Amino acid sequence: MKKDFALHILLLFLITLIGCNKKKLTEVVEVPLPSKEEKMLIGSPEDVKAEDGAFQMVKLPYGYEALAPSIDALTMELHYSKHYLTYTNNFNKAIAGTELESMPIEEVLKKLDVNNNDLRNNAGGYYNHGLFWEIMGPKSGGQPKDSLASAIVRDFGSFDAFKIQFEDAASKQFGSGWAWLITDKAGKLSITSTENQDNPLMSNAVQKGTPILALDVWEHAYYLNYQYKRKKYIEAFFKVINWRKVEELYEEAMMKKY
Repeated sequence: MKKDFALHILLLFLITLIGCNKKKLTEVVEVPLPSKEEKMLIGSPEDVKAEDGAFQMVKLPYGYEALAPSIDALTMELHYSKHYLTYTNNFNKAIAGTELESMPIEEVLKKLDVNNNDLRNNAGGYYNHGLFWEIMGPKSGGQPKDSLASAIVRDFGSFDAFKIQFEDAASKQFGSGWAWLITDKAGKLSITSTENQDNPLMSNAVQKGTPILALDVWEHAYYLNYQYKRKKYIEAFFKVINWRKVEELYEEAMMKKY
């Protein structure tokens, strides 16, 4: 009888112990997951400063998250605060103590020695990215207006035809590079692409002209969000093009021909 009673007490103890362990396990599982804000700490473009030099970074005219979902916040932060910052600092170091320090960036690009890879890559990286930030914006997309719209219809047949050609140039650019919409001195528009950090202002450009629209197709510009799907990134880019800025650049280029 005593033996049965002791066995009963032991069974009650084991049941209680198992229940407590289950409760502890349940408590661990039910710990709330961190919010998106806690998982990803995104900084501010205002905090990014280049080292002292002749050229400073183009101020990003919107927050890192402003172009989402077309371009996610983490990609924008890494692109602006790491890649662009590095190009800016290296460019300033490459021209330190030379006559290039006092020239506008466009003149530097036209006159630089393309065999000087350090200067070529960093000057191009500085200029290309500065233009890229400016021709995008939140609540953008759609189609251009006024003189640029007319020029696109004149030179490509329609906006849709232009869009197809631009997307095609960006998609077919092998490896790292850029797709461009450029204008010549007569105001004629053309689409071209360049490898690495080259651009249509450089003496080695196959097709020269003044850039008014640029698309970065280096993998670091889209891989976090789109991975290998470059075409989806290109399609999304058209949703964030700031056509007002592109129109402004076109008008400025037209003014310079007089």
